[in-house]
Amino acid sequence: MVSASSWTPAQGQHPELASFDPAVSSRHVAASNRVTPTVRAVQRASPSVVNLHGQKTIRQTAAGLAGATDPGGFRQVNGMGTGVIIDPRGYVITNYHVVEDVDNIRVTLHDGTVTSAELIAARPRNDLALVKVDVQEDLPTIPRGTSSDLMVGESVIAIGNAYGYVHTCTQGIISALHRDVPVNETQDYEDLIQISAGINPGNSGGPLLNIDGEIIGVNVAVRVGAQQIAFAIPIDQVVGIVTTMIEDHNANRLDTGLRTKGGPRDGDGVTITHVSASSPAEKEGLKPGDRVVRVGSQPVDDRLDYALALLKAEPGTQLPMAVQRGGEQFELALATTAAPTTPDQDANDAAWAVIGIRARPVGSSAMNRLNSRMRTKYRGGLYITAVRSGSAAAEQGIQVGDVLLGIHGWQTATIDDLAGILDHPEMQQNARAKFYIVRREQTLYGHFQLATRTADSRR
Repeated sequence: MVSASSWTPAQGQHPELASFDPAVSSRHVAASNRVTPTVRAVQRASPSVVNLHGQKTIRQTAAGLAGATDPGGFRQVNGMGTGVIIDPRGYVITNYHVVEDVDNIRVTLHDGTVTSAELIAARPRNDLALVKVDVQEDLPTIPRGTSSDLMVGESVIAIGNAYGYVHTCTQGIISALHRDVPVNETQDYEDLIQISAGINPGNSGGPLLNIDGEIIGVNVAVRVGAQQIAFAIPIDQVVGIVTTMIEDHNANRLDTGLRTKGGPRDGDGVTITHVSASSPAEKEGLKPGDRVVRVGSQPVDDRLDYALALLKAEPGTQLPMAVQRGGEQFELALATTAAPTTPDQDANDAAWAVIGIRARPVGSSAMNRLNSRMRTKYRGGLYITAVRSGSAAAEQGIQVGDVLLGIHGWQTATIDDLAGILDHPEMQQNARAKFYIVRREQTLYGHFQLATRTADSRR
């Protein structure tokens, strides 16, 4: 290392010292050839990139149904990753494995502000999740590009929380398109972008940018042991999956009386395809073919915009809309109601109150594949779609993506099974109930400490 005292100016002369003027420096840099397209791309996208961190709860020993040892306790490990802001209210896309099992999601914004976030929706199969950052002011959103016209050889930039070094930027090229990448026997990625930009632990969930600073993918994986082989989920695929995730979330809690589809191009809004009879939407005169172009103050360019706009709507409130019909635009306030309950929803509500989970049946084809890989003959199972913080399920380490096989000696192949188990007299008399789940082709078990049943939990 060269010390300061050993440094001397060229030709042995001491330079004249002048005061530093930041304004002059900024003007000089702005006019400099140093401000390359890469620099401009990073400057454009960086404010909308966040760093995610927190502790994950990991079960130390896996336990099976037959011949298994005690599952043992849990240990805490530090997790980190990256996310991109897609809505100014603080909705962030990341990889599911970044927030999986994280007890308290912490977020560092571009300006250094540290806050918390809540998991809103997830699709473990596609390794994508949506979280809501706790902020009071609007945040900058990522400029969105398209992955439909990518070219092998074009320059790309990755930004992420590499090894905890926040907002690390790396550059490379698109090495290949449409790569299918198996991860393990239960998960694989399809139609990925292969890139040569440096991707490291902590980059997961961060943006892959084109040279214009637009997001064209979400960084997801690297080839272990290789150099300059990394992968990203194409942004068009990400938008489609995340939109469906949010639509499913909205449908479970809110009824507008409308079904919609997106237009062929961004900026087309969403087109109403169905209006339920006797719904508030019908009473407001909405018809199939109408286009929703704004919800509240938020413009609606596509299905994702519409789904995000409905996230803030609560049942029983008025939802301001701008609608176009035949070249004319009119305003209305659409009344919303709570999503109608079904027997499945009643069982899910009870499970949410007593155990702390929501679930849906595993499809027969998926169950057949699981049985084939595990060499088992499970009749069915319930796919865990949500886990309530602080609940019995959360305390036992159950997570979204697990498959619930049984409770208290009874199988949970269907929602009706779950409802019957929760209503059984034995379940009313016992404060603890043994459960079995499948996670990554391992059968695990534990014991729920059941919450007290109330009238509300039976509705």
